[in-house]
Amino acid sequence: MHNRKTIALDMDGVLANNLDHYLNYYHQETGIQLTDADVLGLPEGECVPDKTAVRRYIGSEGFFRTLPVAKDAQEVVKELHDRYDVFVVSAAMEFPWSLREKRDWLAEYFPFISWHNIVFCGHKHIIHTDYLIDDHVKNLLTFKGKGLMFNSFHNINEHRFERLQDWKDVHRYFQG
Repeated sequence: MHNRKTIALDMDGVLANNLDHYLNYYHQETGIQLTDADVLGLPEGECVPDKTAVRRYIGSEGFFRTLPVAKDAQEVVKELHDRYDVFVVSAAMEFPWSLREKRDWLAEYFPFISWHNIVFCGHKHIIHTDYLIDDHVKNLLTFKGKGLMFNSFHNINEHRFERLQDWKDVHRYFQG
């Protein structure tokens, strides 16, 4: 057993760009093209005018499998993986149909992360790593290690945690 530090990474909204996916689904459904600025500060589940849409998109087959990868995530996570024990942690149990899609997505975009280091759970309070990078404050509030807020449209008014703006910022943080 080695003594490397451990990092837990959230999947949706951190490794994957959920916002672009929501906006693309909404555009396909309605023809209305919303921008990132249109949804700034809105709750994740209510980021489009139809307040039932996000839940419907998440419930559709293929949603999680076709998520776009966050810019620079693959390169930075690969570098972190070489220096830390990296785990992907997703509160996926609320959406049990997502398990295979998420696993397949991770295998495609982050093949260097072993299945041993993928945790699908109901609540992240069970996670005991040194760091947790997440876009939801509810997960950081119950985390016992160093919680890092990954910047997202829905959390811009949250100031209780150190914020990482993007994957380049994650890279800078862990270079120290």
